Amino acid sequence: MDASSILIVEDDPDINALLAKIMARAGHEPTRAYSGTEALLHLERGSFDLMLLDLMLPGASGGELIAHLRGERGLDLPVIVVSAKAGLADKVDALALGADDYIVKPFEPDEVAARVQAVLRRYRGGAPSPPGGAGPVLEHRGLRLDASARRVTLAGAEITLTAHEFDLLQTLMQAPDKVFSRERLYELVWKCGYYGEENAINVHVSNIRKKLAAVDPDGEYIKTVWGIGFKLA
Repeated sequence: MDASSILIVEDDPDINALLAKIMARAGHEPTRAYSGTEALLHLERGSFDLMLLDLMLPGASGGELIAHLRGERGLDLPVIVVSAKAGLADKVDALALGADDYIVKPFEPDEVAARVQAVLRRYRGGAPSPPGGAGPVLEHRGLRLDASARRVTLAGAEITLTAHEFDLLQTLMQAPDKVFSRERLYELVWKCGYYGEENAINVHVSNIRKKLAAVDPDGEYIKTVWGIGFKLA
């Protein structure tokens, strides 16, 4: 994989330096910021392939920064949170805001490098179609997904999805009669081993449902199969 430009946002100088060293060793080009405000300045001045982000920052917090990127700017920049906050609620909140992955401090350098590579691979290459998948344009009950353009519409209205949300919906639409376990969805979309992070799937499915409901409040497009996972409704 070619070198990527990585924005590291971490107020602890030692951890910031360590993350920069890990990224440089992996062949990437790190840029270091020590506050949410400084990160916003870097984002205004240049472009990046991925951001490693602490949550507890001076100035704008990590959560505020993610919300700004996904909301006001509509930027689909991959974000991996690297935080000492290990609680389930913290992880779920970050994923709900639009983070792509979550690493708890203290971390293993090899794990950080591997997760960065996995997220970059997915954003650059997209998720490959599961065996027996349909063509590049998928349709279901007024829901239309164009895989090549990475565009989703419902009843003609465009639905703005994050990269993970798009890949989840595409996976479900490629096999509309199949029930996918949370573990299998995680493996297909995140391209890495499953670590019991079923809430990542739950949060992203919930976000997709909310965005579809904004267009069709009475429609159900993703069905929960209790004890198993999800399927297209």
